[in-house]
Formats: sequence, structure tokens, C-alpha cells
Amino acid sequence: MANIPLMAWLVAGICFILSLGGLSQHETARRGNVLGIIGISLAIIAALFQIESIDAAVAVLLIMAIGIGALIGSVLAKRVEMTAMPQLVAILHSFVGLAAVLVGLSVYLWPIGHIVIDGDGGTIVHHEMIQKIEIVLGVFIGGLTFTGSIIAWGKLDGKVDSKPLLLPGRHFLNLVMLLSCAGISIWFIQIESVWLGLVPLLLVMVISFIFGIHMVMAIGGADMPVVVSMLNSYSGWAAAATGFMLPNDLLIVTGALVGSSGAILSYIMCHAMNRSFISVIAGGFGTGTGSAASKGDAQELSYTSIDAAGAADVLAEASEVIVIPGYGMAVAQAQHPILEITELLKKRGCRTRFAIHPVAGRLPGHMNVLLAEARVPYDIVLEMDEINEDFPETDVVLVIGANDIVNPGALDDPASPIYGMPVLEAWKARQVIVLKRSMGTGYSGVDNPLFYEENTDMLFGDAKKSVDDILHSLRG
Repeated sequence: MANIPLMAWLVAGICFILSLGGLSQHETARRGNVLGIIGISLAIIAALFQIESIDAAVAVLLIMAIGIGALIGSVLAKRVEMTAMPQLVAILHSFVGLAAVLVGLSVYLWPIGHIVIDGDGGTIVHHEMIQKIEIVLGVFIGGLTFTGSIIAWGKLDGKVDSKPLLLPGRHFLNLVMLLSCAGISIWFIQIESVWLGLVPLLLVMVISFIFGIHMVMAIGGADMPVVVSMLNSYSGWAAAATGFMLPNDLLIVTGALVGSSGAILSYIMCHAMNRSFISVIAGGFGTGTGSAASKGDAQELSYTSIDAAGAADVLAEASEVIVIPGYGMAVAQAQHPILEITELLKKRGCRTRFAIHPVAGRLPGHMNVLLAEARVPYDIVLEMDEINEDFPETDVVLVIGANDIVNPGALDDPASPIYGMPVLEAWKARQVIVLKRSMGTGYSGVDNPLFYEENTDMLFGDAKKSVDDILHSLRG
């Protein structure tokens, strides 16, 4: 019986690894989710089996806690809109951080022994210094993950201004908080009294809370996809620290998987935006205001507009069409009629594909998830590197609610804040139709020269209504 939890954790760990592998491809994503569910179920059962002695009252409380948590999670999963998925992910990261903080405080007040292999075999001993290091690291990482994720959720949900909060000497303030936590941690490790040691531990917790708030508040809306993946990594390391504190091998393995994969994803996102990880943490990029940017010389640029019927006529005559979705499509929930348009065009002999930028939307993979929800075939959804060279041979590019990811200034304007960022080169197509509510800017706060190109027509209005009108015209 003693080996049952260990075997269950081993199988659960394998399930988590296979789950991550499955989630890397559209075709295997459902299988990956199922494996993740199996893994976490095994982990919960194994944790209950590991409890050597438990009275009926505590058992009832544990079952109630698990049941309530499962019920809340099920309700949230069913009610949340796909457009709100980034907010949900961010707030779930905060739960992991808070759990690490609470476990750290609990383990400090009620220490747990560690297994040490000696000449007489495995014996349980209490290594106070090692455990204190684990506790203070877990509390610090968990604390900044908790508050940082809440601020990220607020920015994504519009409850907190996406404009970066740039306090004077903010980098110095961050350095002071980090050094203060390091010094207080050393003080905490050296204190022998449990109750006196609680003071520096709570100080580290409070400073980590403030640090998490300040760090994410200083990051602008344009970097939010990177922030989400970064907080995902932090939550993983917080879980790993919790595993060391308990000790629990499965938590260590799972936390390391999430932490490392989140770090790799953050690197990929930074590369896709031509930004360094340090520059993202430093913040200050992306106003999030959506207002038109100044053109400097006050010379007004002209643009041409088109109506839905005209856009439908252009699409009907095309043989090659590429659709570029952005966050505007997510907000308007226009992905379902877009699928119908692609099916109609396909029946007319038109080849229609989707081009996905790595940082489109508010979350890595956000557009892929929305298109998968609408049951868009996976084989016509291509990443930026796979489709960029096809734009010169494309008749029409339909840009739906995207802005910065199709900005030519990223390639040819050294003065642009997004200069050097790889973008979808839509302007190289024979004709571009942009669906937007207005001429406002994206998260970067810079104007988009694509809107003023001779081969670009602007279709203003709600993306869902515009797409529905295009679909109606194509059917007529």
C-alpha cells in the first residue's frame, strides 16, 4: 500500500508530460487535455492515499473542498467566453501563487521532515536551514505571481488601465525590493524562534506582493501576451517550490514542466516581438489607449473605405485569399461567419487560408483557439513563418481586427516603437481589406501605414456585423 501513491504519482507525471506534448498540435490537443485530467485525478487520489491517519471530520472537509473546487471550475469553464480566456488563465495563475504562499506559511509553522539516505537507510530528519530556504523562495515567488497575475487579469479585462505605470526611479525601486527580500531572507534563516521568524517571512510576503503589482503595472498592453506566458512560468516555479516544501516529487516535476515551458514560450513571444525579456520586464511599451497616434508633421493621410457589398464582390472575384485575425475578431465573435465565408469561397474555387501571428490577441495561441472553436480546418491555419512568402501571390487579404501585427512600420520605420518586430506582410498582396471600428491604433499606440496604402480599403464597423453582411452578399 505504501508504494501505491508513488506509482500513482509516477503515472500522473507521465500523463502531464504527454499532455504537454499533445497540446503542442491542433490534432492532438483534445487528447492532451484528457491526459491532463487523468494526471491530476491520479495526483489527488494519491495524495489522499498518502495520509496515514485521518479522522472522519477532516475527511469530510477534504471531500467538500475538492467537490466545491471542482464545481466552481466546471461552472467557470462552461460560462467563460473564448474572448475572456486570457483573463481566466491570468487569474488561475494567481491561485497557484497564493497556494504557494499559504503552503509556505503552513510548512513554516508546522515543519515537515525530509528524507535523507544515511548508513542506516532512509530516515526522516528535519533540516531547518534547507527548509527555510525552500519556504522563503516559495513565499517570494508565489507572492509576486499572485499579485502580478491579478494585475494582468485586470489589464486584460479592462478593469486596470493598460497604459504602463512609469514611476520615477522604478528600476531602482525594483532593485531595492529584490535586495530587501534577499537581506530579510538571510535574517529569516538565522532566526531560531518560530514566532520571531514569522516577522521577516511576512515582510518578504508583503514586499513580494508589492513587487508583483509594480512589475506588471509598469508593463504596457502591447506586451501582455509575454506577461501571460511569463506569469505562467512563475506559477510553475511556485508549484515546484511548494513541492520541495511538502516534499512532493510530483509537484516538483509538474512545477518544473510548467516553469520551463512557460519560460520557453516567453522567449518565443519575445522573439516574435523583437523584444528582449529584460525589456519586457522593464516595461513602458504599449499605451492601450486605442487613440490615433500623432503623425508628427500634421499632414493628414487619406484612406479609402469600402462597404460590405463591395468587399464581397472583391472576394468573389479572388482565387487566393488570406484571412488575418486579430483581437477585434475575438471581441466581436466573428470567427463563426468567417468559417462560412471560407466554405463559400472554397466552393467557388477560391483557396482561402488563415495567417496567425504569434502574439495576435491577448494570449499566446489565442487566435488558434478561437478558430478551433469555430471548427476551422487545421490544415488552412498557418503560422507567420509558413505563409509570409505567399502574400505577393495573394489576391485579397482580409484583416479582421488586427493592427500592430500587420504594421509595415515594423520593417521600414526605424523611429517606430515596434521597429524590428516580425509582422505579417499583408501589404504585399494585390488588395487588402481591413475590418476595424475606427482608425484608432493598436496596443503599441502607433499609427499603421497599411491603412493608407493605395491597395488597402477600410471597412468600418463591428467585425461581426461586417462579416455577416459580407456573408449575406456572397450568398445573394
